Amino acid sequence: MTNTTIYPARRVITMNPAFPTADAVAVRDGRVLAVGTIEELAAWGEHTVDDRFADKVILPGFIEAHTHVMAGGVWQFPYVGYFDRADPDGKVWKGSTSIDAVVERLIEIESEMTDPAEPLIAWGLDPIYMPGERLVAKHLDSVSTERPIFVYHASGHLATANSAMMTRSEITEHTEVPGVIKDADGQPNGELQEPAAMSLATMAFERLIVAIGSAQAKWGYANEARNTGQTLITDLGTTRINDPEQIDAWEEATSDPAYPARVMLAGSPMFGGEEDPVKLAAIAVDVQSRNENDKLRYGIIKLVLDGSIQGFTARVSWPYYYNPPEGAAENGLWLIPPDAVADMVTAHHKAGLTVHAHCNGDQAAQVFIDAVETALERHPRWNHRHTVQHCQLTTQAQYKKMAELGMCANIFSNHLFFWGDQHRDFTVGPERAARMDACATAQREGISYTIHSDSPITPMGHLHTAWCAVNRVTASGQVLGPDERISVMDALHAITIGGAYQLKLDHEMGSIESGKLADFAILEEDPLDVDPMTLKDIGVWGTMVGGVAYQAAARS
Repeated sequence: MTNTTIYPARRVITMNPAFPTADAVAVRDGRVLAVGTIEELAAWGEHTVDDRFADKVILPGFIEAHTHVMAGGVWQFPYVGYFDRADPDGKVWKGSTSIDAVVERLIEIESEMTDPAEPLIAWGLDPIYMPGERLVAKHLDSVSTERPIFVYHASGHLATANSAMMTRSEITEHTEVPGVIKDADGQPNGELQEPAAMSLATMAFERLIVAIGSAQAKWGYANEARNTGQTLITDLGTTRINDPEQIDAWEEATSDPAYPARVMLAGSPMFGGEEDPVKLAAIAVDVQSRNENDKLRYGIIKLVLDGSIQGFTARVSWPYYYNPPEGAAENGLWLIPPDAVADMVTAHHKAGLTVHAHCNGDQAAQVFIDAVETALERHPRWNHRHTVQHCQLTTQAQYKKMAELGMCANIFSNHLFFWGDQHRDFTVGPERAARMDACATAQREGISYTIHSDSPITPMGHLHTAWCAVNRVTASGQVLGPDERISVMDALHAITIGGAYQLKLDHEMGSIESGKLADFAILEEDPLDVDPMTLKDIGVWGTMVGGVAYQAAARS
């Protein structure tokens, strides 16, 4: 006899408009049997009633369509970010809120290191929060002039190295790689922008890559998802899908019954991946046909067109940057030549894959939108769901065009809190900052959208991304663009069925209804009943994935 378990709850929010709420959900064989009252569900036959969630609220598991497995890997190195932050085990690490605090933290770490040849690698640095002089090599030299030091920035697009690291990496005044920033005398100042420059610091960059590919990273990644209600997380372009060892490692991790999340892997030419788009498309199709399991999915490709707005490396339209630091490029960096994008998109589009393109700036978004239109002209195809990732400055006209082309948007709503003040005052100015991460405009123009954390760039957690989209409150407490606020229900739609649709998994997940996977977020309070300003503070008991419950780690 098949086992059926009925889970009563304070409320079940289904995100199914035909049956929006229920008293309980019945689970059989890892799937939703039905929702309704306990009496209605009991009519399905022999069953067990499990009351563990009777005082909690059950929602569809949150779908995160843009994170990176490095969210688990970076915790192998010390954290020097601005905000307090919890690691995958629940331990909260204090932020470093000034250059002096960062240096003091690094001195403390360096004093505890025993191997003189080991580089000091730290992560999370956010220079834009530290007005005045920017942290450069001379600051890190005060930590050590002998030990190589490499500090990875919060954006993931920049790093800062000390003089010893630059000497070891042969970074000199003669280095002409784009992104190696130089001072007025033509000497490198330690700031390395984007992968081509950062990867010159081989001894540090290779250690980061190893950490990101480790089993510890995969488990930490999933544990952070469990802690915050995510049941499916997307490693958007970090894993080299052309590397059989990495694919085998993912299969091993996700095949373990204790692994607490489902994972979607996106192929990408970055991080050492296959650069030829035709070959990469063939690899992605082959991997998808042979390597999927119950918790591991494929089918998307990630391209990175530009950099970071707060790092001044994103491509934005005229009048470009509002108040850039001395030495910043007028308008960021192209990470893929614009005239190559259409052919790259076409190769993946023709192979039946969905293309997700990192476009922080609106100039980058336009190049990708035009490339999708070209690919559709060359090879007409319905239901492709090609997606603009980040969509931070995407305009109303661009959203209209995206809707015409059948594209989706994944909006980086967390920027409104973490960098909203800085975008208003330094990067793009008040008017453009007010329309950043424009969920309401996307909704008005008929775009299917979701929102994301881009973890580890910001902490994973859809209650926070939803809070940002609903309230649009910056770190200083200001409301940035009130007319772009959306309702709590619309935000819940974005982080459940909206994310599932974007990943072409809405037939399996994203709502709680008969036949779908029993993937739930278990919350301590009802997001539809609380003050919207407290949405981010709702406690997460944990998740259920395929009918198996995984309790979140306690904060410490």
